[in-house]
Amino acid sequence: MDLKERVKQLAQEHFAQTKAWRQHLHAHPELSFEEEKTAQFIAEQLGLMGIPFKAGIAGTGIVALIEGNDPSSSMTALRADIDALPIQELNEVAYKSTVDGRMHACGHDVHTSSLLGAAKILNDLKSEIKGSIRLIFQPGEEKLPGGASLLIKEGVLKNPVPKKILGQHVFPELPAGKVGFKSGIYMASADEIYITIKGKGGHAAMPHKNIDPILTAARVICGLQELVSRKSNPAMPTVLSFGAINGGFATNVTPEEVQLLGTFRTFDETWRFEAHEFIKNFVEATCAAVGASALVDIRVGYPCLYNHEETTELKKAQAIEFLGEENVIDLDIRMTAEDFAYYTHEVPGCFYRLGTAAPDGSKSAPVHNPHFDIDERALETSIGLMAWLALKA
Repeated sequence: MDLKERVKQLAQEHFAQTKAWRQHLHAHPELSFEEEKTAQFIAEQLGLMGIPFKAGIAGTGIVALIEGNDPSSSMTALRADIDALPIQELNEVAYKSTVDGRMHACGHDVHTSSLLGAAKILNDLKSEIKGSIRLIFQPGEEKLPGGASLLIKEGVLKNPVPKKILGQHVFPELPAGKVGFKSGIYMASADEIYITIKGKGGHAAMPHKNIDPILTAARVICGLQELVSRKSNPAMPTVLSFGAINGGFATNVTPEEVQLLGTFRTFDETWRFEAHEFIKNFVEATCAAVGASALVDIRVGYPCLYNHEETTELKKAQAIEFLGEENVIDLDIRMTAEDFAYYTHEVPGCFYRLGTAAPDGSKSAPVHNPHFDIDERALETSIGLMAWLALKA
């Protein structure tokens, strides 16, 4: 039996265990940087497999090591994120979240169980590994500053530096059994914008005596949309969206202040920081023009995710070899963000998508949705492919 068939056979054998792991994790979600029980569970499973690991990295992170032949000759890193979201699950399944207001709605239970399953396969095939495999179970992907940035600061990409790092993410738009790749720039940077506009409150029937922060906020929002559309390169997508406007409490009262919360995303790191200055200057000038004042807080988030071209094209070809050409698709760029991007700015990285929808179109609710779930047959694909990509040069 050749190596590919051995990997597929082991993926079948370990599918039930991976499914059980996933259901346990799904039922016991923990928020970013609070993943104490999740980390304990991961540590227990690694211990049962006899895989050495170090826990407590950046709080709840775990890094494990599988050594093959000539372990110091080469290093490949595999990463999974382990945190959940503050969402109330609405699915009625046996493994429904047992924690009110907490849910694995972004598939990190899938990512974690898949890395455990791939580790089980790789541990069974240690004699086939050329070098070593580093397993990274990362906390806090959903919350700034991002667990990836903290793990990097603690040396997760050193001693030795991995030649490549691989990660995967659920993709409910694609049926289980299929995967997708995109080389080059793939996902956008993501920055958080907090604006407080201070005016002068009073009776709404006498606007001439007030400085209206609500009207000013409207001018700011509309003006910023025009500013971005006129300043950004049309060939490089940019998104500025506001998700919250807070201010006011009655129909006949002009409030003292209004708060705006937004997100800024782009694919150009140079333009990204230029835009921060444009935004700040425009808001302050617009407010000053009507006698209001503004506090602008732009919190720098995750960078653009860059899939190393040579690595990604190689892994795509290897995925075709493992799954068949009909099961590997090309992906489009996404305005969503991922803290895996931090790794891709340090070492050659490949972040690919795992199809999780059922063939009949069910199990296709988007991520960050209270109905998100997967066709668990995707787990067999997930653990087999990740192990295969790690084994191949």
